[in-house]
Amino acid sequence: MGESNNINIDNYLDSHYIHRSNWLRAAVLGANDGIISISSLAIGIAAASSTREPIILATVAGLVAGALSMAAGEYVSVSSQTDIETADIAREKLELEEMPEEELTILAQIYERRGLSKETAKQVAIELTEHDALGAHVRDELGITEISQANPLQAALASGASFLLGGVFPLLVTLFLPVNGMEYWLYGFTLIFLIILGSISAYTGGSSPFKSIIRITIWGTIAMVLSAGVGYLFGVRV
Repeated sequence: MGESNNINIDNYLDSHYIHRSNWLRAAVLGANDGIISISSLAIGIAAASSTREPIILATVAGLVAGALSMAAGEYVSVSSQTDIETADIAREKLELEEMPEEELTILAQIYERRGLSKETAKQVAIELTEHDALGAHVRDELGITEISQANPLQAALASGASFLLGGVFPLLVTLFLPVNGMEYWLYGFTLIFLIILGSISAYTGGSSPFKSIIRITIWGTIAMVLSAGVGYLFGVRV
């Protein structure tokens, strides 16, 4: 009976989807941007051209430039976040060395605000400090955990690769579908691609597919309409 209640905490935590949040956010953002950006670019060129070559050239150039830009931007952004976290951890380590009693009091107050009694909060703070003082303060005072910490290289690769993957689908449309009415083909298939992306991201993140699909298609449609509006302003038939 006792053995049936034994739980492997690592397996239990791994079963939750929050552990995927960092790379999933970068991947969905990259794929969504790849689909919408490349489709919008192809639509603009298709509306102004009666031949396939300029459309394909612009689409491939946008695909490569966009993927590199997304990867570089994600790497710089996440690296900045990591630098801030590293600086805060170093500052916390110094404070623990210089004023351990004050830091213990701060930790106890944090637990007390979360609902523990004053005595229990103090005891928890003491025991966690004895076990891993810096880890306790980093997690509970600074709010930095393994889940929240992002990996710059992982985020950059996920973002760049997913942009490339998302942008390939509009490229395939420009390669194989008729040039006449190409912009309308792109409009229709972009919505289909966004629905598929919304379904995949919902399944991977364990959330509602309906909400994810609605969210991603609405914002994708808004982006496409705005892109079309810019085309009209410059006299491009979209």
